Amino acid sequence: MKVRIKQLTDEINALYANTMDEVEILRIKYLSKKGEVSALFNYFRNVPNDEKREIGQLLNDLKNLAQDKINGMKETLSATGKMEKRNDLTRTAEPVKLGTRHPLMLVKQEIAEIFSRIGFTISEGPEIEDDWHVFGALNFPPEHPARDMQDTFFIEKNPDVLLRTHTSSVQTRIMSSQQPPIRMIFPGRVYRNEAISYRAHCFFHQVEGLYIDKNVSFADLKQALLYFAKEMFGADTQIRLRPSYFPFTEPSAEMDISCNLCGGEGCAFCKYTGWVEILGCGMVDPNVLKNCGIDPEIYSGYAFGMGVERITNLKYQVKDLRLFSENDVRFLEEFKGAY
Repeated sequence: MKVRIKQLTDEINALYANTMDEVEILRIKYLSKKGEVSALFNYFRNVPNDEKREIGQLLNDLKNLAQDKINGMKETLSATGKMEKRNDLTRTAEPVKLGTRHPLMLVKQEIAEIFSRIGFTISEGPEIEDDWHVFGALNFPPEHPARDMQDTFFIEKNPDVLLRTHTSSVQTRIMSSQQPPIRMIFPGRVYRNEAISYRAHCFFHQVEGLYIDKNVSFADLKQALLYFAKEMFGADTQIRLRPSYFPFTEPSAEMDISCNLCGGEGCAFCKYTGWVEILGCGMVDPNVLKNCGIDPEIYSGYAFGMGVERITNLKYQVKDLRLFSENDVRFLEEFKGAY
């Protein structure tokens, strides 16, 4: 928390704007209801009691600093009509087009921000992994199809070194190195040996989540996912959980949301069912907890995982997965107003 406050303090001190529109963009980014500073205040409830006084003072100072900086830029622009431009002597003489953030990164950040509001932090891990962290610790039996060469990329034919097929490998690393409570999300790129088409690719992006503590229940999982669905797709979004099977969770479920195109009435996108699947989830299997050195008699937890491409398709109606990796500037420019 202190590190993030320090980062924002440095960012705010360096803020600069040439127009009132730019000032307003900065105000929204830092001081709006869903801005950077407000997000820290929302997380304040999770700060230990013995640190609340110190952190609270730092947050108030940060908010005052941001407000003073924004007001100062407004006053300067009002008085002079524009702020003095800074000359960048290293800049090329050719016109430079402004780019935009990739739609997958936009959606990944939005997912992370939503879960950060309910106490989740972010952790990342290596993309080249070993069999234990990707499969063994997660209760995959030796004969499981995911271990087959047709699904997994192995490194130099070594059956113990591979490109991770899911970011659950980061979960096993965290559970093996930390004791509960654990409340984290794990974004990253994953790889599977699949034919490339409009609906599948050999690499894609995931965000997985893990919460382990005493007395964690399936009801906690349902409420967290319902909150996410409504924040991501709108307050009218409904969810349903269908029984499923995953080696690392028991019980397991797949979650659908009411189709955000037809409002649940039925259309071609949702195959006239009114529902669209977006993620898998479940309670962490006790064997997984044991494998990672956590006592399942004391702790329980839930896990979930979603494809970022899938969420992006639902949010922006992108029908061809290949567009995300072809670097077509015309496609990317469509998202200039998305943030």
